[in-house]
Amino acid sequence: MAAPGHRAGPERSSGPAPGQLMQIGEAAERVGLSIRTIRHYEEAGLIVPSARSDGGFRLYTDADLDRLAVVKRMKPLGFTLEEMRDLLLVLDALDTATGTDRQELLDRLALFHSTATARVSALRDQLAMAEEFAGTLRGRLDRHRNG
Repeated sequence: MAAPGHRAGPERSSGPAPGQLMQIGEAAERVGLSIRTIRHYEEAGLIVPSARSDGGFRLYTDADLDRLAVVKRMKPLGFTLEEMRDLLLVLDALDTATGTDRQELLDRLALFHSTATARVSALRDQLAMAEEFAGTLRGRLDRHRNG
């Protein structure tokens, strides 16, 4: 398996030329996370900066940002840090796995897909209920303002 700090799947970021390193502030801005959140994900083992500057600053690549984007997308679906770590390991390993190892990874990825799809559906249901509630409040507000 690849090291957990590298490769994140098919997602791409726009920005510096491939291979160019960026400090945590630029990485945070480009991926839409706070510096504190990125540091938290590093402490949790979800992301490892590709390098450090001579001064000890964290340096990130586009592949690191791709990895952060995966984590960012998993968060609103309620995936735990452990589940995020597991999916990242699956994505890392799929690039080089063969035979039964590859099939096992694909099966695990399919489970993540099913879970994500179910959670998206549940969020849609919650959103529909929230929109219905807001509409009810709007109706009452209009009725009392005009009544």
